[in-house]
Amino acid sequence: MAQTLQRLNPASMPDAGQMGYSQITTVEPGRLAFISGQVAWRADGATPPDSLEEQTRLVCANAKTALEAIGASTQDLAMVRVYMTDLTPERLEAAFPIVVEWFDGAAPSLTGVGVSALAGAGLQIEIEMTVRLPE
Repeated sequence: MAQTLQRLNPASMPDAGQMGYSQITTVEPGRLAFISGQVAWRADGATPPDSLEEQTRLVCANAKTALEAIGASTQDLAMVRVYMTDLTPERLEAAFPIVVEWFDGAAPSLTGVGVSALAGAGLQIEIEMTVRLPE
């Protein structure tokens, strides 16, 4: 069976693989899922944690739950977009290792976007995913 996702880091581009993601992901034909941005909201409605690190862990847990709901894992991620308020190198250094750990070696294509606000009070990070569903 052919590999459904292929990760590429051309030598003429910065080596994103060293940072835990890929410059390019190609996807074989199949079903795709587009998962809405996951934030640090809990099913019980509890207030999001104050720290960026705690929010990032909760966002990754919510993203994992969403992937499991469709029978997928991080290995099936084609594209991930991370939105962060007050994006600075220090905040990126606080959140990015948690996200890369959640990838579990998958290294999907990744875009980080600094935003002035997210869709709820106190939210600091949001992860949106495009997934190639496993067969």
